[in-house]
Amino acid sequence: MVLGGKRDESLILPTNDSISATLDIDQLHAKTSVMISLDFKEDHIWLNGREQDIKNPRLQNCLKEIKKRSQLPGYMNDWKIHICSKNNFPTAAGLASSAAGYACLATALAKLYKVEGDISVIARSGSGSACRSIFGGFVRWHMGVDKNGADSIAKQIVPASHWPEMRILILVVTDEQKKIPSAIGMKRSMETSQFLQYRISHTVPERTNKMQQAIIEKDFKTFAELTMKDSNQMHAVCLDTYPPCVYMNNISNSIMNLIHSYNDAVNDVKVAYTFDAGTNATLYLLEKDVPTVMGVLNYFFPPVANVAIEYKRGLPVEEIKPAKDLLEKLKFEKQPPGQLKYIIYTKVGDGPKYLDNPQDHLLDGQGNPINFS
Repeated sequence: MVLGGKRDESLILPTNDSISATLDIDQLHAKTSVMISLDFKEDHIWLNGREQDIKNPRLQNCLKEIKKRSQLPGYMNDWKIHICSKNNFPTAAGLASSAAGYACLATALAKLYKVEGDISVIARSGSGSACRSIFGGFVRWHMGVDKNGADSIAKQIVPASHWPEMRILILVVTDEQKKIPSAIGMKRSMETSQFLQYRISHTVPERTNKMQQAIIEKDFKTFAELTMKDSNQMHAVCLDTYPPCVYMNNISNSIMNLIHSYNDAVNDVKVAYTFDAGTNATLYLLEKDVPTVMGVLNYFFPPVANVAIEYKRGLPVEEIKPAKDLLEKLKFEKQPPGQLKYIIYTKVGDGPKYLDNPQDHLLDGQGNPINFS
């Protein structure tokens, strides 16, 4: 919700404020274990079972920032580090995997290096959106004015408990990595899109303030309309970029059309969609409307019969089959089975938490990934 570009790529400083919701970690999460030791010969990182490049500049930024504030004895800061992380949702598919990953990493590193206080700047040095994911509930990333980014930090607007009725449905169209990474697409938009420049100066500041007010007042209709308009505008910027960055596909557009048809049919704004840099849709709605909306989704986007993977994931929900009069009002054609890979039902969550159970560790006593082959 309410996204923009970067004014400084190396420091990951944004062109405007932005707002996001942190999702409940019981349904979607990144899990990270970190360990330092005098016995380690080299730094290593493993992500989802595969070793990655430890020299990744953003990862190195994060490590550098945490070591600046480390409260460990100086000699321990020179010990090599092993990092192991995994997501339980698709990576680099437009579902904020970098935000979750770097927020989780920054939180784990802060514990390891005994860093206290606001660590959103540390998370931001890895992935801009990660600074918001350090907190639960609804969070605003303040762009700041300091050229070094000292005041570019995230602050919670309200905790998850403020709006307990809010629910989220994630419609996974594809879990494959997108062709144009978000960072590259954003950089290209900053360089070539005139519409983005207009959006930064004319649209986003007022819209962000209205969105914050709607969240505080629990005004779902305003929240929903602002969310959809901002998503549409962001993807209009992607098309205005040269060469264009096309993230949504025909199924994404069909989901968008179904949501507008449904809201028109019930003569109210009951559901909002938003698309990050990817094909997958995130729907916001209130808990009382979930069974009906799930029934509508399953009717118009039916799953493949006898599908091997779990189609409905996350929180349990009893769907209500759509009534005949509702189907008659919905001006939308039923789609072929299998257009959606699966649906995740979740809610707004409380942000990162430390896992004390040794069974949750991803590294063994020697610092090697557990169940890694």
